[in-house]
Amino acid sequence: MRRGLMLWSPFAELERIRREFDRLLEELWPGEEVERAFAPAVEMYETDNEIVVKAELPGVKKENIEVSIKDNVLQIKGEKKEEREEKTEALHRVERVYGKFERVLTLPAEVKAEQVKAEFKDGVLEIRLPKAEVSKERKIEIK
Repeated sequence: MRRGLMLWSPFAELERIRREFDRLLEELWPGEEVERAFAPAVEMYETDNEIVVKAELPGVKKENIEVSIKDNVLQIKGEKKEEREEKTEALHRVERVYGKFERVLTLPAEVKAEQVKAEFKDGVLEIRLPKAEVSKERKIEIK
């Protein structure tokens, strides 16, 4: 059997550790309500003309999301609200996470903040940030 190289992702590893920690707490104190933080998964990539950020926000409504940019730092914040019709049902297990969230991302290049566009579709927030014109290196003739 042939195996390829896998890229190590520190964020995926942190998420795995968090899930293991939650599982351990559930085993130690079954039935106890454990507060979990909701932090949406984010993907950021760069093309020649723009930076694209995608954030997974399943169950979050568009009106509960706020996106801002200042000093080349992108901030995504909002709230995933719990929706229950009746409070009388007996819960046996709660793994879904609700509450306020915030992700702050330093951008890898200068962007035109006034031209940033955001779209929310099927639980994925996509933000397109056009790159600012950066002066190219130019050789200067010495006289």
